[in-house]
Amino acid sequence: MKRMYAFIAIILIFLGFAYFKEGGLVTKEKTPTVGILTLMHQPALDQIHKGVVAGLAKEGYHDGKNIKIDYQNAQGDQSNLKTMSSKLVNNNSNVLVGITTPAAQALANTTTKIPIVLGAVTDPKSAGLVKDNKHPGGNISGVSDQAPLEEQLELIQSFMPNLKTLGIIYTSSDNSAVTEEKKFVQLCKEKHVNLKTYSISNSNDLNQVSQEMMTQVDAVFVPTDNTIAGAMQTLVKNADAARKPIFPTVDTMVKDGGVATYSVNQYKLGVQSGELAGQILKGKKKTATTPIQYIRHGEPTLNLKQARKLGLHIPASFLRDAQKNGEVFK
Repeated sequence: MKRMYAFIAIILIFLGFAYFKEGGLVTKEKTPTVGILTLMHQPALDQIHKGVVAGLAKEGYHDGKNIKIDYQNAQGDQSNLKTMSSKLVNNNSNVLVGITTPAAQALANTTTKIPIVLGAVTDPKSAGLVKDNKHPGGNISGVSDQAPLEEQLELIQSFMPNLKTLGIIYTSSDNSAVTEEKKFVQLCKEKHVNLKTYSISNSNDLNQVSQEMMTQVDAVFVPTDNTIAGAMQTLVKNADAARKPIFPTVDTMVKDGGVATYSVNQYKLGVQSGELAGQILKGKKKTATTPIQYIRHGEPTLNLKQARKLGLHIPASFLRDAQKNGEVFK
């Protein structure tokens, strides 16, 4: 009988240990993982990545302490995106962040269950990522990098009041660039601005196409375009040779040789994306019911050295605004 009691006691102890272990009372909770996928290294996208990490930290999630961040960079090769997406999903990421439209699309094609936060996707609906930008309805939501196009056009006209022909150059395979190109074409029609459009398939086309463009336009506008941002030096070289100003949508492209912009701050955009990812981890927000977020007003950015080199008249009000509320590169 004593042996039976002893045997029962051992079983009860074993069952009790198993119960407490399963209940998480003697083991630590699993550290959540956030998978970040980006198309390439380039200044604007790197700023978004830094912002995502900072946004997660603002929500109390610090990499290496109470969260694991798995960062994957496709190095400009879209064929890598599918493999990296599968890796992030198979590693049981709790939330995924897609920086650029191709990265977000690769994640969306890999999972319909894990929440996906968009960083730098101009129009998620037209990219086939959500049913509706106001009511996403699935496992995807996030922050748009839609540039304030009307502000951009007014800025160009303030620098060049005698502008006759404006050129726009964009990558035909970049959904964000195509979306903004269509909107900008319509805007120029409404404002009676003569606009010539030029497109490239990849960065190898940029040198030849931009050289031709410089002979036909007085100034160049560049929408949100990762390919051109990554090859900005080529565009600047040809524009400088023709003494034609470039007005891009992104502050880092102004720093690289553009003249001025009202830019969506890429770092702040990343912070918003990171905060949303943190709120999803906490269960405070759900992708299906969280509308796509927009940054409505751009920050003034001026490359003073470039403007002076090209002999441009700098609007005094914009200079003051950039000095006070934005950034001036000297």
